[in-house]
Amino acid sequence: MEFVLSSIVFMISKKKRFHTYFQRFFFFFFSFITIVTAIFMNILYGQEQALEGKIYPDVYVNSMDFGQKTPNELMTTLETKAGGLARIQFRVIFDGVPIATFSGARLGIRYDSKGTADRMYLIGRSSNYPTRLYQNIAALFRLQKYAFTIYPEYNKSVVEEFVSMVSEKYNKPARNALFTFEQGKVQSFRQEEKGIRIETESFSSEFETKVKATRSNQPIVEIRLNKKILEPEVTLGKANSFGIEELIAEGKSDFSHSMLERVHNIIVASSKFNGVLIPKDQIFSFNEAVGDISVLTGYKPAYIIKNGRTVLGDGGGVCQVSTTLFRAALQAGLPIIERHAHAYRVSYYESDAKPGFDATVFAPSADLRMKNDTAASILIQTEVDTDRNLLYFRLYGKKDGRDITISDPSLFDVSAPPPALNQDDPTLKRGVVKQVDFPAWGGKASFDYTVQKEDGTVTKQTFFSAYKAWQAVFLVGTAD
Repeated sequence: MEFVLSSIVFMISKKKRFHTYFQRFFFFFFSFITIVTAIFMNILYGQEQALEGKIYPDVYVNSMDFGQKTPNELMTTLETKAGGLARIQFRVIFDGVPIATFSGARLGIRYDSKGTADRMYLIGRSSNYPTRLYQNIAALFRLQKYAFTIYPEYNKSVVEEFVSMVSEKYNKPARNALFTFEQGKVQSFRQEEKGIRIETESFSSEFETKVKATRSNQPIVEIRLNKKILEPEVTLGKANSFGIEELIAEGKSDFSHSMLERVHNIIVASSKFNGVLIPKDQIFSFNEAVGDISVLTGYKPAYIIKNGRTVLGDGGGVCQVSTTLFRAALQAGLPIIERHAHAYRVSYYESDAKPGFDATVFAPSADLRMKNDTAASILIQTEVDTDRNLLYFRLYGKKDGRDITISDPSLFDVSAPPPALNQDDPTLKRGVVKQVDFPAWGGKASFDYTVQKEDGTVTKQTFFSAYKAWQAVFLVGTAD
């Protein structure tokens, strides 16, 4: 019994000693960790204090070590580098010849020295504590190198202005060869010309690349301005493959009672189409063929329909040309892809045709487009008969036996013109009355256009026109 009790007492005593040793061990261990941590944090704090106002160690910008330097020193260095870049000459080469030179100063080449200094100074000072602690420890033991590459900036507007100028100067569209049809043969009267397009996007990209790669020890940097040669679609060499054999259609319109400026515009616009070829399977655009319509391209002010009114505008009379081409395309049996009627009935187009056979154009919103679905190219020839006031569009190609049916147009929902409108005009003297708009009956017109080819294929289009009733407008002078 005594032996058992003594054994129990021994075991309890041993357990107490073990527990005491364990407590002492953890006490000393945590004390050690606490002391070491305190010392370490004190060292880090000391490092922060020592680097106050300075960039942390091992921070490189463009391979230059700015560790333990002030942000102002970094800014001064970058601004000095930028000063060297300002003396560099950027030379533009076109077709092997220099055509322009830009100094770095004109381009405003610079480094973002302030922004770069601010970003470098933030290393080790992040508002995110874990990031800040890591960067401080890394700086203490030189565990990480921070290497940054920055590129010079420049005023891109200077380059954009130059690109715009050279594009305007050197860009040239390709010109197709023009032809006439005489004595059963296609004859040329204008050689085709290749066009040029300046590669502006690649130039701007290369310019930026060269600026980024520039070093201050380069006195001259050359940048090439490239061009692309545009090939014409229609050339003299292809004349034998056109397959043009005969007259396939003719369109006609009467421009009697037109003012002289309107007749002039009809002559100018129709000349743009004389000798033009429409290759087979190609969609032809009136607006693309006629080009820019303005005083700069030879047109005169004449009456046009714009914003619901008859007003003087460049190119009045061009719609006489589009209307005549529309009629020729119908006679040829070509698919009409796009056609727009006028806002109101125009007397010029109803002197030799019923309502509905007109076609207005106004780039870029309204176009006249058709497709050459014949087996040959189509040659357009125009004629302006100023003695009889007639405009002709003749289409030459190769007949394929298609049967064309154009129904008689129907005119319905006819409405009378509204009463005349008198508007006071202080620019006219009192008693002077000037008519600026003319009355026109309103109504709707439609006709069916059916084409049956030799293989039995039938296509049908219905052309619908809605014409507003138009009132006469008089300006009444009120000035004394």
